[in-house]
Amino acid sequence: MTVISVKHLTKTFKVKEKEKGFIGSIKAIVKPRYKEVHAVNDISFDVEEGEVIAFIGPNGAGKSTTIKMLTGILYPDSGSIEVLAINPTKARKKLAYEIGTVFGQKEQLWMHLTAYDNFKFFGAIYDISDNETEKRIEELSKVFNLGEFINTPVRNLSLGQRIRCEIVASLIHKPKVLFLDEPTIGLDPVVKESIRELIKKMNKEYHTTIFLTSHDTSDIEKLCKRVIIINDGKIVMDDSMTNLKYHYMDKKVLELKLKRSVNFNNTKGVKVLKEKANSFKIEINTNETDITSIFKLINPENIIDINVSNIPLEEIISTIYRKE
Repeated sequence: MTVISVKHLTKTFKVKEKEKGFIGSIKAIVKPRYKEVHAVNDISFDVEEGEVIAFIGPNGAGKSTTIKMLTGILYPDSGSIEVLAINPTKARKKLAYEIGTVFGQKEQLWMHLTAYDNFKFFGAIYDISDNETEKRIEELSKVFNLGEFINTPVRNLSLGQRIRCEIVASLIHKPKVLFLDEPTIGLDPVVKESIRELIKKMNKEYHTTIFLTSHDTSDIEKLCKRVIIINDGKIVMDDSMTNLKYHYMDKKVLELKLKRSVNFNNTKGVKVLKEKANSFKIEINTNETDITSIFKLINPENIIDINVSNIPLEEIISTIYRKE
């Protein structure tokens, strides 16, 4: 079942241009000049029920503009959008009852209220009965382990605790689609991993469709099976995480500790990243040479320790950006 359908979506903004200096400021007031910026430029995609999808791109690529149109905050210039068979432009209020949003850099909770009081407040906003709200709070409190701080004012919570509460608040009304914008930004690695596990659990237990934006490649790699990459307002890739890695991971990184040194400098397809005594970190382009030939050069009997790894996902994504 398709829960998000986007066809030929376009959004253009007029941005005022200003010349340098005081004279430029005066000109901008008296006779302003504008240029058109195509924030979203004829994009199309579908999202199926229960998917966890990454919608990523560099700053200014069009991610936030797209999400704002999907949630009804902005109106598109042209194209069509349906979220849960609802047109966000025509029925934003109706859609709000069916979706949830969490913005890592923007707070939706009242800071002077406790987490519990916030949840009650959100239950009232969504016209949920007191009994049903209490059941949801109890259920979600167990899933997200809120027991120790549910009655603590939000202003006294750590960032990780607040993000957990932000997610719970967005789930009070049982949304079918959850939009997560940088949900782990600013969190330490332990808390990040906890949030990721909770997102996976939420998707599995409630079958919630997750639409995620993040600059943290660990979020993408550990949560998402599909990736849409947008750049300059256009979709440059829409593929599974498996295919993304397969088609772009034409390089391997070898970390070696050897008994005797080996000269890799003139070896085709090999780039020495780090060298210290008999320890090496080398990058192998498998399109130019195969790892078997490298092992022959090293001589297996010369190896004390070895580690083979793929190129980090952030490098792959950066390569895609540059190609586009």
